[in-house]
Amino acid sequence: MRALVFADRQGAELAPLTENLPLALLPVVGKEVLVHGIEDLVGAGIRDLVIVVSAHGDQIESALGDGRRWGASFRFVLSRGEEDPGEIWQRLNLGDREPVLVLRGDVLRAPVVANFLEQAQGRPGTAVIGTLRDPRGSLVLLRAGAGTGTPPLGDLRWTASATPAPTEGAERLALGAVDLNLLAEIADYHGANRDIVAGRFHGIPLPGRTVALGLSVGRRASVPPKCLKQGVAFVGANSRVHPEAELIGEVVIGDDVVVDRGATIRDSVILSKTYVGELVEVANAVVASNLLIRVDTGAVLRISDAFLLANLAKGGATGALGRWLDRLAGLLLLILSLPLWPLAAFLAGREGGGGRLLEARDMEGDRREQPGDPLSPRRTVVLLNWRTRVPVLRHLPWLLAVVRGDLRLVGVSPLTPEQSAARDEDWQFVRDAAPVGLLGPTQLNVPADASIEERLLSDAFHARQSSWSRDLGIIWEALRMLFTPDAWRRPD
Repeated sequence: MRALVFADRQGAELAPLTENLPLALLPVVGKEVLVHGIEDLVGAGIRDLVIVVSAHGDQIESALGDGRRWGASFRFVLSRGEEDPGEIWQRLNLGDREPVLVLRGDVLRAPVVANFLEQAQGRPGTAVIGTLRDPRGSLVLLRAGAGTGTPPLGDLRWTASATPAPTEGAERLALGAVDLNLLAEIADYHGANRDIVAGRFHGIPLPGRTVALGLSVGRRASVPPKCLKQGVAFVGANSRVHPEAELIGEVVIGDDVVVDRGATIRDSVILSKTYVGELVEVANAVVASNLLIRVDTGAVLRISDAFLLANLAKGGATGALGRWLDRLAGLLLLILSLPLWPLAAFLAGREGGGGRLLEARDMEGDRREQPGDPLSPRRTVVLLNWRTRVPVLRHLPWLLAVVRGDLRLVGVSPLTPEQSAARDEDWQFVRDAAPVGLLGPTQLNVPADASIEERLLSDAFHARQSSWSRDLGIIWEALRMLFTPDAWRRPD
């Protein structure tokens, strides 16, 4: 059997969550909406899926792949978005040599496919429509040999149509009290997450493991059970909740989230890669990076203060292209700096009393122990310094690390392994979302003798604000500082 899955909703009703993300990929308690539907189909033995996508369809295809993750086979087809399902069926020409199950994958439905197929056996007609409390959540079984005409798919239209839905030859089968959430507005999305975590949406188990009564967590999540003051909560993979933060009521926290000291999350949904700052209180809301959406009023607040709410996914040119551009830029700067190396060697020999000209120190580099895993520990590298106190000369050998790819051109300041291990506040780990670089606000503007807390605070702010334009500004500032007296003056 094959399944035709419609995941082509535009999702304007869930804006701003769907401005840059298709509705089908919105996470609901650790899994995308469409993935919940896929698992229901695969659990019923259907592994050949044709998935209809529209805007941002490339994101859906990239996120799901070819289906091998589920032991299935996926084929993606493009629509204009929320088209008439019957018209799409005609374009696809799927044939009638095998039965096809047609349903929407951009609504949240309790597992029902296996039960529907079992009840549909022996029913007369060329099609069986399994009806739920809203027709858009229905399942339509088109039998083999049903013909190539227009099938009875009108129930699955997302938007109203003046064209009557053909039902000739179809039998309706009421599926009873199956939980269904159409995700037709922000309040529905907020409610779906809370219903699942509270056990009110039957048939969808919580992912992860239970670490305390009412508290479930994903892999490598760090959340002390005492943080759950009352109610139930789910904390996604790789997220960290400070021991002095409070979770109250029904709380869902996505992957890669940091909840800082003294923050309070009450009856809310925090989407992935979000930072919730110290003493921030979030109640009855959906939070996505620096957007706070109040469910009761529908108000959308964009928080500009990155120390309250911030997007941990933001960063500069962290992809492969950016890394290679960094290495080429580092090589160019290394060549341009060669006339300064004899001067650096001379001053190092004079200030070092005729001993070694270079000193080596173990520091964290930009590469990860597990390539591609942003939460894997950074590799320790050996960075060389000229033994001179002239700032512009001392770190010239770091250009070699940029050329090797051990450092980025722009990023947070490197830490020693001891400094990295000594961090114990959640905000101090925010810097890990950015690359480690030769240049950065901390390297350029924070005094060398400043406390480690001051340097980490500067790094954290850079990590939350990094962008291509900001990185270019830092490079320009560094070039400009070369011609200032402070760059050549030894610190007292």
